[in-house]
Amino acid sequence: MKKKFSLLLLAITSFAFSQYGYRDSNMIGITLGLNQFTLNTSDIEAKPGTGWNIGLSMRGNFYNDWDAIYGLQFSEYNYKIVTKKGVSSDRDVNYKLPCANVTFQLSYKFIENHLSVEFGPMMQINGNAQIEKSDEANIVKGTAVTAKDFTKMGTVGVYPVIGITAGVRNARLNLTYQYGLTNMLGKVEGDFSGHASVINGNVIFYF
Repeated sequence: MKKKFSLLLLAITSFAFSQYGYRDSNMIGITLGLNQFTLNTSDIEAKPGTGWNIGLSMRGNFYNDWDAIYGLQFSEYNYKIVTKKGVSSDRDVNYKLPCANVTFQLSYKFIENHLSVEFGPMMQINGNAQIEKSDEANIVKGTAVTAKDFTKMGTVGVYPVIGITAGVRNARLNLTYQYGLTNMLGKVEGDFSGHASVINGNVIFYF
């Protein structure tokens, strides 16, 4: 009986440690950071701006030196479009674009818990961009369209994402680049085309 109890205790202990090791690479991450958003277009004059990110992610074992990451992030992108107000000189109008995105990425671990690279697809849901009411009637430079018309953004965007993550087990810096495959200006009246590129610099706290 005592021998059986010892074997059972050994089995439970081994199982517990194996599960602890499994949890060691299955963590929830809280993301806080900044982004630089650029609207790439030859149809209007646009300037990049800085916004913010906040999100949640799950990092888990996938295969050997690979992890899989599932993430949900909320962001505000900021950028400027050059406009004309009457006969005045050029006026930059500030645009704020709220969005949410979901992503699935594979992560190759060069150094466990310290250095990895990530890549994968991201789908983004955009709201309409927001501008000051006093700027709505401005005419976008080089067009006959108002600044307000350019607040109508494509609802769904698809982005490939690539990035690098470095740090310690519970706190890591993450730098990613994403490029929009879909036309963000497709809802604006006229034949306008614009694709987003975003650089994100985030801190991820893992638990």
